[in-house]
This record gives sequence, structure tokens and C-alpha cells, in this order.
Amino acid sequence: MTGTATIENKVFQALADPSRRAIFESLTRGEAAVKDLTARFSISQPAVSQHLAALKEAGLVDDRREGRCAYYRVRPRGMRPLIDWIAHYRAFWVEHIDRLEQLLENLDG
Repeated sequence: MTGTATIENKVFQALADPSRRAIFESLTRGEAAVKDLTARFSISQPAVSQHLAALKEAGLVDDRREGRCAYYRVRPRGMRPLIDWIAHYRAFWVEHIDRLEQLLENLDG
């Protein structure tokens, strides 16, 4: 597996979990401390920390420490593998959808 595929897989795996997606979406509104994220979601602090670790490993978030608090923020470049993957397959799907529309029009006519 290539390095790009590995990064792609990590991004997809990280965002496959609904809780991680919710945490990621919450972070798109701005930096937040782990304790603040724990208060926003009905999951434990260790679970939030595990989700953040998966998002960080996928390159989707960065963290910084200030005293005993850890703050997380979205790393916009982390979405690049997902955006590239979608862009690559976009032409494929557009072509197939156009063909499907033509087929349906022929069946109606």
C-alpha cells in the first residue's frame, strides 16, 4: 500500500465513526479544550481523547498544550486526501449518471 493510500485510509477510517465526525465538525467552529468537547458530547473524557487521537493520527486535527489543558483545532490540509479522492472519482460518476439519465429517457420514450 502506498503512503498516499495509507493516509487516505486513515482519513476515511477516522471520519467513518459518527462520534469522531461530530467532534471534527465541532472543531470546525474553532479550537476547543478536551474538557469542553467532553461537555458537548454524551461520551466520557477518555473516549473523547481516543477519538481525538484517531483524528490527529489521520492528520485531521492538531493539538497544543497550555498547562494541564490540551486544545485541539482542525488542520484544514488534513482533508486534502479526501478532497483528492472525491475529485478523482467525480468525472467517473458524472459520466455514469449522464448515461443513466439517457437510458431512463429512452425507456420513457
